Amino acid sequence: MVFGKIPFLIASLFGRAWNKLASLLYAGAFAEYGRKSVIERPLRLLHPECISIGSGVFIGGGSWLQALASEKQQPRIQIGDSCSVSGTCVLSAVQELILEEAVLLARNVYISDHIHAYSDLERPIRYQGVAKVAPVRIGRGAWLGQNVVVCPGVTIGAGSVIGANSVVTESIPAHSVAVGSPAKVVKHFGQDA
Repeated sequence: MVFGKIPFLIASLFGRAWNKLASLLYAGAFAEYGRKSVIERPLRLLHPECISIGSGVFIGGGSWLQALASEKQQPRIQIGDSCSVSGTCVLSAVQELILEEAVLLARNVYISDHIHAYSDLERPIRYQGVAKVAPVRIGRGAWLGQNVVVCPGVTIGAGSVIGANSVVTESIPAHSVAVGSPAKVVKHFGQDA
């Protein structure tokens, strides 16, 4: 019985050590990198010098953090203290994307402050750049369920819950539950209720 658990324990210890090493190696690339933050590999990064990570942050494997910097624009991605970004999430900014403290993102969440331009019928969308650039802010303690998409210009209020598979196209007030595509508020809770 005990011997059956040994391979699992060894793999678990190796995985933790690998994540610690990866976190230490990644730390120097970011604008800021807080204590006790952990990054699982693999991680796809673009312009980490425009990304700040607070203390006690977890970023799951397969995630993609991209700051689309150029000579004209210096984007900013800020991940506050104690945030948890589960695996395979995408955070993409041309201007500004902020996760305040203790935000919880489930797997496959996509947050972007821009969309692809698509007005030129002669050129592939891939080569048309970006459009509808507007800052995004996720409030303190908010929870975004699996497969949530957050569109440009959205603010999600503190403590709000966004249900799985929702597409957030408009701002959501604090202490609200929103679901659907597009996401609509179905409940308010707490002092504001």
